Parts: sequence; structure tokens; C-alpha cells
Amino acid sequence: MLTVGDKLPELTLPVQQGTSALPTNETINLAETDGKWKILFYWPKDFTFVCPTEIVGYGDLKSDFEDRDAVLIGASTDTAHVHFAWRKSDQQLADADFPWIADNSKKLASALGIVHPEEGVAYRATFIIDPDNVIQHVTVNGLNVGRNPQETLRILDALQTDELCPCNWSQGEEVLRPAA
Repeated sequence: MLTVGDKLPELTLPVQQGTSALPTNETINLAETDGKWKILFYWPKDFTFVCPTEIVGYGDLKSDFEDRDAVLIGASTDTAHVHFAWRKSDQQLADADFPWIADNSKKLASALGIVHPEEGVAYRATFIIDPDNVIQHVTVNGLNVGRNPQETLRILDALQTDELCPCNWSQGEEVLRPAA
């Protein structure tokens, strides 16, 4: 599995966003950074039970991530058409207005090393990637336990300080200053 210090694979992948029209071969180029951080999070499958809670949770924080010069990117091993159908079926998912990678080829999930060996779907993995496309944080949960998007935001805040941050540190609190 790729981890802290590794480069995000420079792939161009199918992506789906919005509900106004059927997917039309839109793509996302992961090599492009535009000087921004990336929050890339995978869920196992569309039309499941835990996954929508995470997608909505991340979507609710989209503007907070944007305030920190970070783009939110979701992904699963479903197709763009399945993503579209799921968004059309649930207004909360439709409102989660950020790109969803359609990694049905498992090209990115395999390169990241997050494909469950028996189920053939991605683990619940979250990657925080800096503007140089270097992975700075990774968390991976099993298939049945959801994540805390607020914790991802807290870790991004800590990473962006470029300082020593103690346990449970939150934005606005003092960082650690070693004695000189």
C-alpha cells in the first residue's frame, strides 16, 4: 500500500459529478495540482449503507476543505453511470458536489494498494495529498466501519501548520515549540 512520502499515481481516470446529465466521458487528471491539497477518499460500493453517510459527511465539509486550499475527491470501484444513478436516487448524495472517480478498472485502487483481496472492492481509505502530489496522511478502515470527515479536516489543519502538533490538536491551538 502507498503511504506517507509516496507520490500519488499520475493517472487520468473517469469521473462523475452532478446530476444534470448522464456521464459523458469526463475525466480527472491526478497529476494536476493547481497548487492545492487533495483529500482523496474511497468507499467500497455505491448503493450501500455506510458509504452514503461518509459521502454526505465529507460533502458537508467541502467548503471547509476549500477554505484550506484543498479539493475533495471521492472514489469507488463503480462506474460513472452507477455513480450518476446513485446521486439521482438520493438528494443528499446529489448535494455532495465534488468529483467521484469511477475506478471500475481498479487502476487507482490497485496502484494505491487498497483493494480488498476477497471482495474485490476498495477499502475505506483516505489520503491527504500535498500540492506536490506527495501523500502526507493515510487512514484505512475495514469495509464495515465509517470514517470521521471532521478528523480528516483536523489532520489537514495540522499538516498545513508545518509545525509539531500534539495529540488532539485543533486549529487555533498552540503548537509544540521545542526548547532551544
